[in-house]
Amino acid sequence: MAAVLNEAAPPEGEIAGTGAGAGNRRALRFLTAGSVDDGKSTLIGRLLYDAQAILADQLDHLERRAAGQPIDLSLLTDGLEAEREQGITIDVAYRYFATRRRKFIIADAPGHEQYTRNMVTAAAGSDAAVVLVDATKLDLRMRPVPLLPQTRRHALLARLLRVPGIVFAVNKIDALPDPGPAFAAVRASLLGFAHEAGIEAAAVVPVSALRGDNVTRRLDSPWYRGPSLLELLEELPAGAEPIDAALRLPVQYVARESGSHADGTGHQPRTLWGRIARGRVRPGDEVQLFPSGERARVVACRRAGLDAAGAEAGQSVGLVLDRQLDVSRGDWIGAPATLLPVQRFGATLAWLDPEPAVIGRKYLVRHGHRWVQARIAAIGHRLDIGSLQPHDAEHLEVNDIGQVVVELQQPLPLEPYADDRVAGALIVVDPASHRTSGALLVHSVR
Repeated sequence: MAAVLNEAAPPEGEIAGTGAGAGNRRALRFLTAGSVDDGKSTLIGRLLYDAQAILADQLDHLERRAAGQPIDLSLLTDGLEAEREQGITIDVAYRYFATRRRKFIIADAPGHEQYTRNMVTAAAGSDAAVVLVDATKLDLRMRPVPLLPQTRRHALLARLLRVPGIVFAVNKIDALPDPGPAFAAVRASLLGFAHEAGIEAAAVVPVSALRGDNVTRRLDSPWYRGPSLLELLEELPAGAEPIDAALRLPVQYVARESGSHADGTGHQPRTLWGRIARGRVRPGDEVQLFPSGERARVVACRRAGLDAAGAEAGQSVGLVLDRQLDVSRGDWIGAPATLLPVQRFGATLAWLDPEPAVIGRKYLVRHGHRWVQARIAAIGHRLDIGSLQPHDAEHLEVNDIGQVVVELQQPLPLEPYADDRVAGALIVVDPASHRTSGALLVHSVR
């Protein structure tokens, strides 16, 4: 996606690189990210407030709590008591709103380093990321303006997780004595970092989440003539799973049919339910199961309990096969000869556990709906967040990003993450503490 230059506003209703027919009418799933206390929760609260997506009793409660002062919009997402006490976001809070042009699903990710795993969870299923940058925390006298480590880390993680649209929002411009030159300096620093890190930034926009400047309505200023943040989000293309590709369906649930679908002779066909990761399927298609390798033909597709003509990537479907086979949760269904077993692979590892990742230690990994045992066979290098340079490493500390080689106890049908965000991603879990320890993004299979 080409970067949007803010010196000139695009035509009304269009953002560079998008437009009618760009697939931008699907609901957009986006997250807010950035360093702690950069204003992420307040920004979401502002979007909900301006979109009139707040219940009347909730708004009344906030107004009474404010006691005549401006309401604290961050409380709309910081629902946990611990978050309200500390003034930070801990959990991922999801909110929904809609404009006349589009529906949105927002994930408010925590900014504190301790909760980076929550941000990774939110980013994995997002179409876009709004990375907030608190301009008041930066040393605006330096050139280039140094960015906060968590800003860089969240932007890098969004890129690694292949979030399609990454928008940098420079927040708290209302608190700057001379916002024009300050925004230009921060924007130049962000674009320089994005270029160095291989991030295709959709835009860099100034906002004031507290006052609402350039959030839903354009900023009336001689130093910025671009779109508001909401205008950008309305035009960003939503990510779509590949349809014109070989079928991949992770089996989530196996249901034994009864009633209208049973034939009355004791034969109870089973329906294999799951969400299609890529490709499409119709009755009559030949499919192959993993790990058994058995082949069968699809005799029925069901959606929402009813027979359907077929289904495609992104849709949940139940498949009935022409013969009874041993299939359980965690198996995969795919086009014949496409589900190849992999037991050793190279990957990017985002480590999220206070206990370091070490070579040789055994972990549990989840791929789709299957759990298998794995170990880190080698650590290639660790990425320095500041310099973006690789460094030799014998282990990975919390919040480190590194290149590793992983060996599996049982084979899995892996694909490079660049080709398939479902088949190419694994979650690492500590078998002793049961903590989510890291995220693996496959880049090569062996």
